[in-house]
Order: sequence, then structure tokens, then C-alpha cells
Amino acid sequence: MKNPLTLTPAQLQVEALTKRYGSLNALGGLSFTLQAGCFAALLGPNGAGKSTLFQVLTGLFAADAGEVWVAGHSLSSSAVAALRHIGVVFQQISLDLDLSVARNLRFHADLHGLPRALTEARIVEDCAAAGLTADLQRAVRELSGGNRRKVELVRALLHRPALMLMDEPTVGLDPKSRRDLRQAIHADVRSRASSVLWATHLVEEAVAADRVLVLHKGKLLADGTPAAVAAKLGGGSLEEAFIRATA
Repeated sequence: MKNPLTLTPAQLQVEALTKRYGSLNALGGLSFTLQAGCFAALLGPNGAGKSTLFQVLTGLFAADAGEVWVAGHSLSSSAVAALRHIGVVFQQISLDLDLSVARNLRFHADLHGLPRALTEARIVEDCAAAGLTADLQRAVRELSGGNRRKVELVRALLHRPALMLMDEPTVGLDPKSRRDLRQAIHADVRSRASSVLWATHLVEEAVAADRVLVLHKGKLLADGTPAAVAAKLGGGSLEEAFIRATA
């Protein structure tokens, strides 16, 4: 299938994406496009299909139908090229708890083929920005939940991806850590014109997004600014509209 956005590729293009588990349609012909410089919240209740979508986008699951392009590269026919442009923070911690912060980061950089000198420079720069300099030689298991999330964010950004996928990344974090993580991602979008797809079931995290995509039972119910989505779903606040639409 030819990418229709070849001349001006989007950071992420999803077309008629379908994923089934037996008779259950976890994703039912999902289509949307995400351009550069956009912080998009993927808002949906538990079981909406958010994690399934992320597993397909990261190549962990194969779609039953449809296509995905990342920075113009087909995930089905050019997976290595597509995945090179993606950074991911999963819902569950995926760091090696027994390795130091620095060793976790170097391992990730090696997987992406970053030169060692560039790796070390970025580790120093990014950890300083995240307030992790004093923790570089500590084992990850010694860190607080908030600082573990910071390490995962630094790791995901080391290769400077065009697209960041954040799968309910604030689960288990205290309010300050949730705020700091959102601010760091917004800052990256502004500074690099990266794009973010931030999956959440928390309306408060979607309100500050540039764009909200409401997912329910594998279908896209609404897509637009927070105000436009609230209006499309019947009016009132985004929270009221979301609860009404997904009850």
C-alpha cells in the first residue's frame, strides 16, 4: 500500500487499523493522522483499546488489517526504519532494576546504534535537565517511582525520535511527578517539533493537550481540540462529555 502522504509525511498516520481477539474487535478500523509539533491525548476508559493500539504501533502485535506509517515509513514493510523514529514509555516500568541509570541508558543507545561519544553527551545533558545527575551510578531499584519514570523518559528521548508514544505513563505517580512528566514532554514538543501520543483515562491529562482523540471500544468517537471534542460529544466540560459518551 502506498503512503498517500509521501510528499509531506506525517509523524504518524494510522489507516483502517484493525485488531481482533477472537470475536472481540479491540481496534475497529481506526484512522487518524498526527503531524509534527502536536501533543495529542488518546483518551479512553479502561478497555478502550489504547494499549492494543500502542502494542501494534510498536510492533509488538501485528494488525489484522490496515496500515501504519511513522515519519513516512510503513510499519509493515519497513519496520526497522519506522521503529527508529519512535520513542516509547510503557505503562509498566521496563528498566533493568539491577543496572545503574547510566548502564540502562547506554544499552538503549547501543540498540539504536548511537556513537558512544554522542551517547555520553546526551546522557549528561538529558539527565541534568531531568535532575538525575546525582543518580547516574545508582541502581534503578534504588530510585523513587517518579525518578524511574524520568529515567524512562530520558531513555526514550536519547535517539531524538520524531514520535513519542506514552502509554498511561503517570500510573502510580504522585501529583508533582505527573505534572513534571507532562511538562517535560510539552517542552520536547516545543523545542524539537516532535509529536506525542499520550494515552490516558484521566481527563485532567487531556485538557492541556493540543488535540484529543476519544477512543471507546476500539472506535474513535471524537477528534479535535479539547473544546471541540467536548462540544461534539454533547457539550459541557470535557470530563462531563467524556463520561456521558463512554458510560
